Amino acid sequence: MIARETSRYVMMKNLSGHIISGLACLFFAMAAQAAPPNVVFFLVDDLGQRDLGCYGSTYYETPNIDRLAREGARFTDAYAACPVCSPTRASIMSGQWPQRTGITDYIGAAAPEKWNRNTILKPAPYADRLALDTPTLAKAMKKAGYATFFAGKWHLGPEGFWPENQGFDVNMGGIDRGGPYGGKRYFSPYGNPRLTDGPEGEHLPDRLAQETVKFIEANKDRPFFTYFSFYSVHTPLMAREDLRKKYEEKRERLGLEEKWGREHERDVRLVQEHAVYASMVEAMDQAVGKVLAKLDELGLSKNTVIIFTSDNGGLSTSEGWPTSNLPLRGGKGWMYEGGIREPLIVRWPGKSKAGSVISAPVSSPDFFPTLLEAAGTKPESGQVMDGTSLLPLLTGKKAPERALFWHYPHYGNQGGAPGAAIRRGDWKLIEWYEDNTVELYNVVADIGESKDMTKAEPARAKSLLKELHEWQQQVGAKLPSANASYDTAKPSGRAANRPTGGGKAKKKQ
Repeated sequence: MIARETSRYVMMKNLSGHIISGLACLFFAMAAQAAPPNVVFFLVDDLGQRDLGCYGSTYYETPNIDRLAREGARFTDAYAACPVCSPTRASIMSGQWPQRTGITDYIGAAAPEKWNRNTILKPAPYADRLALDTPTLAKAMKKAGYATFFAGKWHLGPEGFWPENQGFDVNMGGIDRGGPYGGKRYFSPYGNPRLTDGPEGEHLPDRLAQETVKFIEANKDRPFFTYFSFYSVHTPLMAREDLRKKYEEKRERLGLEEKWGREHERDVRLVQEHAVYASMVEAMDQAVGKVLAKLDELGLSKNTVIIFTSDNGGLSTSEGWPTSNLPLRGGKGWMYEGGIREPLIVRWPGKSKAGSVISAPVSSPDFFPTLLEAAGTKPESGQVMDGTSLLPLLTGKKAPERALFWHYPHYGNQGGAPGAAIRRGDWKLIEWYEDNTVELYNVVADIGESKDMTKAEPARAKSLLKELHEWQQQVGAKLPSANASYDTAKPSGRAANRPTGGGKAKKKQ
């Protein structure tokens, strides 16, 4: 009898222990599920969509980013809000089209009053800083309780308008420059007032990754938002010696050779075989891998949203001609797909399906509302938000059709002329301001924009042009003006943008 009661007591005690243990596990699981996810945002400078293995490159090697694509969602029709950097960066930070912020060209470009090129038009004026009263993504995440961190290129205004003034707790390297132009550039000493020099020869992308993982480790017990904005793969074209040798040997092994085409007045690279650029791409991928490894090591990967993208298309028509964007047309500075279509990978555990491919067109302003939703917060009252959350697409839902817009009333250094564009559904229309002409392409059937459909689809062209003009009025888009100093006897328009001394000699590696 006593033995039976003792046995029953032991059973009840064990059962009670299991119940309490189970409830504790359930509680901690629910708490973990309720905790807002961490966010790691990778923004790469001048990276073309086709510069990654997961987007078809067979010369550049990007195993860590390819892993992200296998574990998350890869977007095929993601776009930068502008074909050059600062406007896209302002768009990501604000959740607005660049035209609302006033930043429509890269900061440092010549203003109309200082314009001295022989072009048909003078570019429109633009803002040279992101206003301090702008509701930024960093401010919103900080308000939601996140620790905020910035590493790398900022290029959104002079001192006083740097990351620490726009909502970031920590700023490692974010200043006014558009590239790593101090010291030894991509190698220490950096000559950067927001990044102490490392040992002689330290490589910038690796150093920025080190700073990022240190911040993650220090904030592993609270939600964090890290914005790793690479200086890579922007010029100057510089590489680690070990990687340069690797890709020179690979180029020889694959039998790759230079091939060139023409984009208006510019030569355009048609083959990915630039060993230095390939080295820069892999070094960037290694830096991404270092951050991913730290998340894995700390057990944070399952509760961290990762976004990987670029700020404009790959550089293919000037400044070293380092990459090819084929089958996309053109590159950085152009309204063609090579200038604006971007890589975009999102890994959101529990939301994005591993290995999924999403073809819906999306753009830079979409990141702000997406991350607000991740953080469980909302925009400020009255805040203008041009983007749409990507969460429905990530979870397999079909988003309602909408138009995407571009307005670049400037002459890019890469050969592009002032223009604007709209994409709705499969169709994209470009308007050129020099001669008031339009081009119409079905960018699904004709991704290379080789067949202008304006004459075949006049009603569609007219409708899209009308919608584009209505949007420009809505966002206060500024237009270029006639250039009174234009000399018809000299090269003009895109030809006037050709670099002096240009030709094949500058392209040699």
